Amino acid sequence: MRRFYIDIASLNQEKITLPPDESKHAAKVLRMMAGDQMEIVNGTGVVFTGEIIDSAPKAVVVKKIDFHKATPDEHHIHIAIAPTKNNDRFEWFLEKATELGIHEITPILCKNAERKKIKLERFQKILVSAMKQSKRLFIPKLNELISIEEFIKQNPNGLIAHCYEEEERNTSIQKQLEKESNRWIEKKTPILIGPEGDFTLNEVKKALENGFQAVTLGKTRLRTETAGVYACMNVKLFFEER
Repeated sequence: MRRFYIDIASLNQEKITLPPDESKHAAKVLRMMAGDQMEIVNGTGVVFTGEIIDSAPKAVVVKKIDFHKATPDEHHIHIAIAPTKNNDRFEWFLEKATELGIHEITPILCKNAERKKIKLERFQKILVSAMKQSKRLFIPKLNELISIEEFIKQNPNGLIAHCYEEEERNTSIQKQLEKESNRWIEKKTPILIGPEGDFTLNEVKKALENGFQAVTLGKTRLRTETAGVYACMNVKLFFEER
């Protein structure tokens, strides 16, 4: 069944009118007509199943057949990651992390980052598209771009992955999960992923001074976007296998 997104707080209504962009997609692109059924989601775990009663290209109206609200995950995956120079790579990260079930994403501004500005509106559309495509019911929270220094102050006691020599002595994300899995449930463990030039030594030092634990992402050096997906996947697999 086709799935559509609408940005409203409640879907518990008898009739819903799709926004213009989703209406156009349903009526003109997919050629859906009165009597066709669809699912409507709002990114908060709700699924509104309905039947089209008016297929106007700018305002498709759907009457309710069923309504269901899913239970949120008990854990919370929060990746704070530097936007990549190539925007396509960062958008790839957003898409794949959403498919994997990430809950929160914070773009961070680091000294070595080559991208200083981001387009949150475009990124939000990618999250919505990935959520619909992967049949997920919760859309990740996308935060504003913030400096790494300010992020560390606001979110102490997380994990930081870096590529300096002492990396071989750092613990793995899996071992940290085994030791302190409750922190992911309490939303207190963001994972810092650096830019293509890595964090500076000073940035790593500040993170460690504010309660962050350095972690390794394996023996190979990963691209920023791959590291973000890898970290997300490790947390997801840990909680799925509990």
